[in-house]
Parts: sequence; structure tokens; C-alpha cells
Amino acid sequence: MKYARVVGLFAEKNRRSLDDALDFFYRSELYPLVSEGVSDLHCMSDGYLAEELTDEHLEKGCQG
Repeated sequence: MKYARVVGLFAEKNRRSLDDALDFFYRSELYPLVSEGVSDLHCMSDGYLAEELTDEHLEKGCQG
């Protein structure tokens, strides 16, 4: 459920479809860090992780 909440927040904040947001999440640098428990990222709030995902999205120069 955590991934669904993070992706939902990311999609809403960045006006993306859930499919696009999920695709970006699974291709992100954040996903393996969260899934492998690096630096306890999986313990961070959904909002924090959505913001980290948004930052990565902006750094990569993605549109939308």
C-alpha cells in the first residue's frame, strides 16, 4: 500500500495519470532505495517520498 499512496500523491502533485506516475516511480532512482530499505527510506512518510520523487522528476527535466 505504501507505493500506491506515494505514487498517488506524486501523480496528484505533478498532474500526471496514475499509470504515468507508476511508470516513473518504478524507473526512478528512489524506487530501489525504498524497496531495499536503504537509509530507512521505507520508513519515511508518504509525503516525504512523493516530494523526493518530484525532485527527481524535476532534476531529470521531465515534462508535465
